[in-house]
Amino acid sequence: MLYPTIDQLTNDEFNRYELALATAKCARVLTNEYVTQKEAAEKSATGNKEADRNVINQLNKEYREEKAVKNAITKIHNGTFKIVRVEATAAVADVDAEVVTEATEN
Repeated sequence: MLYPTIDQLTNDEFNRYELALATAKCARVLTNEYVTQKEAAEKSATGNKEADRNVINQLNKEYREEKAVKNAITKIHNGTFKIVRVEATAAVADVDAEVVTEATEN
């Protein structure tokens, strides 16, 4: 059985689709952070053969040992990342639809 479960992650507030989207976005953030750390470590170690081994050690252990999706799920479960539903977007879409309807009627 997978841990944490979908029910534990969603807390009956979000559906699986929203959880999947949030996890993917969090994983992207974590991957970008990993790439940034790796580039910084490589720049600091340029031209030094011994430093090449240390580049990996300079990276955050969490990022280099676990997959981004697993880290994202863990961070969502721990509360480091929170899933926020944006309700204002739907209201803006409704207003835009009304504007389009009014424009075509005139």
